[in-house]
Amino acid sequence: MKKGVIAGLGCGAIAIIGLIVIVLIGGSYAYTFNNTAVEYEADAKTAWSNVESAYQRRADLIPNLVSTVKGYAAHEKETLEGVIKARSEATKTTIDVNDLTPEKMAQFQQAQQGLSGALSRLLVTVERYPELKADKGFLELQSQLEGTENRINVERNRFNDAVNVYDKHTTKFPGKLLANLFGFEEMARFKSAPGSENAPKVEF
Repeated sequence: MKKGVIAGLGCGAIAIIGLIVIVLIGGSYAYTFNNTAVEYEADAKTAWSNVESAYQRRADLIPNLVSTVKGYAAHEKETLEGVIKARSEATKTTIDVNDLTPEKMAQFQQAQQGLSGALSRLLVTVERYPELKADKGFLELQSQLEGTENRINVERNRFNDAVNVYDKHTTKFPGKLLANLFGFEEMARFKSAPGSENAPKVEF
């Protein structure tokens, strides 16, 4: 009788110890998963801030660009106003870093592409003004704008890379279960628009 009780207690103790071990392992995994997800999410948010900074740099160059072009081609009123309007639309279309949904990302991209198109049309008109093309201030703006377009492309790619790391961590099983539990949601990426696979060329 005593041996049976002892054996029963032994089995019960082993079961309890086993349960404790499972809970500890599970808790450790959840803790590690959460901390890593927080880190990856923070990296993606930082990358997004860099994207916004690059786009803002482009927006900041436009007033001087428009002013310089206007000095040589004041009658290109419609084109100049188109750039100013597109810039206004692009700068007011922002996304909260904590709400990067596919829909809002699409709106952001559309506004930025609108500005890119307006800039392209403006720069085409420059071809008709040799004196403007030789203007020292314009040449400096050209160089800065070209560098900014390249930076935008680089930062967009870095953002997509950071989001990819985060999304893989939070969507693979069993991490996906914990991601839902802890409130980690999939983040939207930049998608290339037709003809925008490469950074726009700013050449004159």
